[in-house]
Amino acid sequence: MDYCLWSILLVFLFGHNVYGIQYTHHPNTQKCFKDEVQAHQLTVLEFEVSDVPGQRIDYEVRDSRNFVLARKEGMSHQAKASFTTELADTYDLCIISHVSPGIRGQEHEVSITTKKGVEARNYEGIEEAGKFKPLEVDLKRLEDMSDAIVQDFAATRKREEEMRSTNESTNNRVLFFSIFSMCCLLGLATWQVLYLRRYFKAKKLID
Repeated sequence: MDYCLWSILLVFLFGHNVYGIQYTHHPNTQKCFKDEVQAHQLTVLEFEVSDVPGQRIDYEVRDSRNFVLARKEGMSHQAKASFTTELADTYDLCIISHVSPGIRGQEHEVSITTKKGVEARNYEGIEEAGKFKPLEVDLKRLEDMSDAIVQDFAATRKREEEMRSTNESTNNRVLFFSIFSMCCLLGLATWQVLYLRRYFKAKKLID
């Protein structure tokens, strides 16, 4: 019973690591999507593309430095791409349509499924290879999920520390700017009072 509860809880926590996109791609166009990945996180992209004669669909995955993580020209009905980034980063997934000359272009139906971290690992292959029993595979999956939870908490804590450091730095800068502005205003007011005092004395309006 406890094992089932843990399984349900971990699946609920990691449900956000699997999501899909389905859309209609116009001929001779390019459409890009952005997504974030953690450091040393495996990401698997699964594609399903409708077959249109005389047209070709390519995909390309680039990181924020324009380094190509994965690329394929001429996807078949189904395709798959996988990559692992060394650092936490944002990647661009671009789908490009090419139409042969002399052919009237048609729309493609494109479906993209993204899996990250534990959800991207192939545990069925381990079981089929006979290295582990089914129960051992489930325990291995739960162990990897637990490690991933710890890593997510560590990454969240690191981001929170970075945001707190940024907020404190911003607050200090605002405080110094406010003090500097008040000093400037006090100096300007003092100069105006002294200047007007000298002016009125010169005009003999005051003693």
